[in-house]
Amino acid sequence: MTLAVLVGVALGLLGGGGSILTVPIFTFVLGIGTKEAIASSLFVVAVTGAVSAATRLRQGEVRWKVAGVFAAAGVIGGVAGGLIGQLLPAPVLTALFAAIMIVTAITMMRPRRQRTEHLGRTPTMLGTRMMATGLGVGVLTGALGAGGGFLLVPAFTFLGLPIAAAVGTSLLVIAANSSAGFVTQIASVAINWPTVLAFTALAINGSFIGMVISRRLSAAALRTAFGVLVLAVGVTMLATVIIPTISA
Repeated sequence: MTLAVLVGVALGLLGGGGSILTVPIFTFVLGIGTKEAIASSLFVVAVTGAVSAATRLRQGEVRWKVAGVFAAAGVIGGVAGGLIGQLLPAPVLTALFAAIMIVTAITMMRPRRQRTEHLGRTPTMLGTRMMATGLGVGVLTGALGAGGGFLLVPAFTFLGLPIAAAVGTSLLVIAANSSAGFVTQIASVAINWPTVLAFTALAINGSFIGMVISRRLSAAALRTAFGVLVLAVGVTMLATVIIPTISA
């Protein structure tokens, strides 16, 4: 299960992107239905994200105040997104997820500039934007099984967090959001627990590898390589929905 380790590496290294790979792996490699794959992905990301966040917390790389605002809004969005996800047919979910993957890839490959100021925003304005962003990411998490780290890390760096703190804080928020989405969906899908638990264990091991790599190699180069991989998978997933529709 090398792919499971890759999911963990992505989370440990980039603070996101794990669920972007987990859902396609469950659906296309393991043959699990889309809705079951999304719920399974939420579990994997929640547990792996929590373990990774705990490790970074001991290293002082988690900002509780920022995480609290995003997590509070994200949990609400995660529940709403989970309910929305139950109403959408599998092809629609697949197409949406593929579109998110393509946008994610482009976002990850774009150069990031480290910000060290809040750009003169008032605390009220800053808090409102944090709540709105957290709510939107939560909806995305619950509906599509996407943890949202690819959105959170750039948002946190824009708010002035160092990249290490942005990754650590992102992992904590992802764990909370994914947990909320999973709890919402667990009653309506059947989980293949032996497969999911084995996948989770390997992903956790991969997250430790990712954290080690993050301290030794260029994060920019790794984000670009990962973005290319995500783009390729996203285009492939979108093609599996579009081609049968055109052929029909």
